[in-house]
Amino acid sequence: MDRMLVTVFDHETKAYEGKSALHQLEKEGSITLYASAVILKHADGSVSVKDEAVAAPLGALVGTPAGAIIGLLGGPVGFAAGATAGLLIGGLFDIDNARVGEDFVQDISRALAPNKVALIAEVDEEWTTPVDTRMQALGGAVFRRALWEVREQIDDEETAAMKADLAQLKAEIQKANADQKKKLQAKVDALQAKIEARENKLKQQGDALKKQAQAKSEILKNNAAAAGRALKELATTPV
Repeated sequence: MDRMLVTVFDHETKAYEGKSALHQLEKEGSITLYASAVILKHADGSVSVKDEAVAAPLGALVGTPAGAIIGLLGGPVGFAAGATAGLLIGGLFDIDNARVGEDFVQDISRALAPNKVALIAEVDEEWTTPVDTRMQALGGAVFRRALWEVREQIDDEETAAMKADLAQLKAEIQKANADQKKKLQAKVDALQAKIEARENKLKQQGDALKKQAQAKSEILKNNAAAAGRALKELATTPV
């Protein structure tokens, strides 16, 4: 199951130990690690991205749920000077891109007090004990949430509601006088622009999710192949 993991630590060194533990768990076959980052919350509330890594087929942290989580925690003006420039790109602060609930982000925000550090990771895991055991041994508080699938139904309903409003406004224009028509047309133009922007955004999100799904499938296949080779080598190694 694809999940977002956020582990909050008191010290930066523990966060890096946690990241090493995730890589070890991947070698052991307990998880697949798609993306990770270590972020630091400063005393003034700003956030620095200290370290990031993304599995090669995914390309970059930008556009991934992990990247969106970082953006939401830092906020549009919450990044400290020197934060990774590649992350400061439009769409980073959108809860839809994070594919988790606002309550999850709020829980992390409360736990990530000033001077604390968070290890953020997007993983595939079948059971929670391996990660929890390693992180808790390092003093980390683990937050976990399954990633949403594409929210097409909800988005379609919201777009349909906007289009219904648009149809109503256009109907009113037919009955309005000249002065009213001008005002109504301005509302029609504004709502039409919102609908088009929303549809473009949904298309971009859909395309991005498809690319991510394909990349994750490739990563899983590569990991399975590597595990198979390791088992074959072990079986043929003289005792």
